[in-house]
Amino acid sequence: MAWRELGKKGICVNFTRTLTTTPFRHLAGSTFTSRFSEQFGYASARSNPDCTSCSSMAVAGFSSGTKECGIRCFHASPGVQARSDQTFGLKTPKREKYVRKDNRKQPPVEARYVPPTVKAAKSGPVKTIEIFEGMTISEFAKRSGKSVTFLQGILTNVGEKVESEFEPLSMDIAELVAMEVGVNVKRLHTAEGSEILPRPAVVTVMGHVDHGKTSLLDALRSTSVAAKEAGGITQHVGAFVAIMPSGASITFLDTPGHAAFSAMRARGAAVTDIVVLVVAADDGVMPQTLEAMSHAKAANVPIVVAINKCDKPDANPERVKLQLASEGLLLEEMGGDVQVVEVSAAKKTGLDNLEEALLLQGEIMDLKARIDGPAQAYVVEARVDKGRGPLITTIVKAGTLACGQHVVVGSEWGRIRAIKDMVGRITQRATPAMPVEIEGLRGLPMAGDDVIVVHSEERARMLSSGRKRKYEEDRLRKMMIQDRPSTSESSEGEEVPRRVEMPVIVKADVQGTVQAITDALRTLNSAQVFVNVVHVGVGPISQSDVDLAQACGACIVGFNVKNPPTSLSQAASRASIKLILHRVIYHLLEDIGNLIIEKAPGTSETHIAGEAEVLNIFEVKGSKTKGPDVKIAGCKVVDGFVARSSTMRLMRSGELVYEGPCTSLKREKQDVDTVKKGNECGLVISDWQDFQIGDVIQCLEQVVRKPKFIKSESGAVRIEC
Repeated sequence: MAWRELGKKGICVNFTRTLTTTPFRHLAGSTFTSRFSEQFGYASARSNPDCTSCSSMAVAGFSSGTKECGIRCFHASPGVQARSDQTFGLKTPKREKYVRKDNRKQPPVEARYVPPTVKAAKSGPVKTIEIFEGMTISEFAKRSGKSVTFLQGILTNVGEKVESEFEPLSMDIAELVAMEVGVNVKRLHTAEGSEILPRPAVVTVMGHVDHGKTSLLDALRSTSVAAKEAGGITQHVGAFVAIMPSGASITFLDTPGHAAFSAMRARGAAVTDIVVLVVAADDGVMPQTLEAMSHAKAANVPIVVAINKCDKPDANPERVKLQLASEGLLLEEMGGDVQVVEVSAAKKTGLDNLEEALLLQGEIMDLKARIDGPAQAYVVEARVDKGRGPLITTIVKAGTLACGQHVVVGSEWGRIRAIKDMVGRITQRATPAMPVEIEGLRGLPMAGDDVIVVHSEERARMLSSGRKRKYEEDRLRKMMIQDRPSTSESSEGEEVPRRVEMPVIVKADVQGTVQAITDALRTLNSAQVFVNVVHVGVGPISQSDVDLAQACGACIVGFNVKNPPTSLSQAASRASIKLILHRVIYHLLEDIGNLIIEKAPGTSETHIAGEAEVLNIFEVKGSKTKGPDVKIAGCKVVDGFVARSSTMRLMRSGELVYEGPCTSLKREKQDVDTVKKGNECGLVISDWQDFQIGDVIQCLEQVVRKPKFIKSESGAVRIEC
């Protein structure tokens, strides 16, 4: 080979190969080749016969063993040039076909999907810790179960500088930290270093509807509130201060007695010192009487029994006392500690004895409260005034509530602009056991919320925002728990019947009534109709309510609100929106119950419409055109009627033999649709020929049964399917 021959002559083959490659030739060019040859003193190899043509331009010469070395450049012969500048004398490797590499990802291997394990929400109650003013970070860490370092990080995030774990915290900051940790708090207020003075008793009047609670309060304060109430029943929580004949003042709370206002009675029992349980001497103990007793016992509040309507001819106070004793209420006459007073609100008798019993009970309890310092108050009722905005009726528990203070009420906050007493007089401050109306909140809180005084607007905003977030998390957690399928529900293959949804928008005059009506509507849910309360609000019906009702197909329920303007009523009528407006809870629930019954699809049931006795059997021969032989049962209708469109059930000796549709019904050879009781007929049952004399044929009829609206004596309502 050529390169081997060059190597025998002492030429550096590797270096020569490098110079003969095509890229190097194009890079160097002829100028470099000639200069390179001249530098080493060699002539062109074109005239040198000893050199073998290797390429279009090659270099040769290096004498091994001599000091001279040189490179001779020469041009290739035309025969070599015709080989497309391939390397002379070497086997060119065969060029393989280019295959494009597929870098795309391979499809995943198919495997059975295993859903991730979702951690179930805890159904148990959230941990609650007690906090107090001046609580240290270390103490908070022990009660919450979190590390001090973790709590210090949270305090830094809320903008509090922390230097030591023994640094005291305010109750507002402690509650903010508790929200981040995920625990509930109970505020503890101490009276150390504060001025403690006696305070009036807060008395809640409770009992069954129409037992004379409001009339008794009217007799005590010489007013006529009961005569002005719609339907003659109380439907709000009323708070006022009554000056007794002895000169002592008592704060009274009047609660509704209707079954729908259970939450109001529970709130009244929670804020009160004494419960006056009013029982009518003629009716005796009723369901709401027992419920009021349960609320008082749950709140650990003493009870004073007032047996009212003792002036009626059928009054029986002794029977009432025995009924109360049988329910576990230990009266003084029977060796217990519960005082009993017989009164008559209509005749105003026994009122002095009731006043004496209340003052005695308050003296036994030694009622005192802290006068100075930030106030603690409790929301009795909340409403929206068109000119003044959100208003809350509250009773101060301790401290002093003053104008200009920043407060947080539930999840709402604001700055107190004005304070009015129950008579409507403006005052600058409210002291313990004093019911007042507060103006200045940014939103409407819930009845039953606590009123908390904070140091600044920034602190009020932070606390309100944190509470709103926590309330929303709690609401979503409850929804997840309610929507979780139960193991006791129907099996997988069993079809669950669908319910018709009835969306409702609720508007009322005060927040407590809104809650009561919402709770009452939810008790009307049945297996066929689901009452979905899509929106609630305080105040009159507005255009936005009509728009929302039109969007979701809801009806609007207005309780104790002003009649909407004519334009609004016409807009609702054009959109086919039903407006239900009432001032009495009885009528409201009855109307909604009738609407639910109207919307309910009903339950399909099979009823026996009539019976016929087989007296004779006839056979009609068939033919190719008429078909096979047919047996006709000659019957007499003994009960109800028999219809051709109905299904027939054949009974023999009291047992079911066959059931199938009626294909023919005739009377006196004429096709008829029905045959009534006492008439004879002939009928044919599909696919049945084996009639016997004495068989009883029952006519079955499909009837759709609608639910029933049930109202109990206590006023509670329900839908029975």
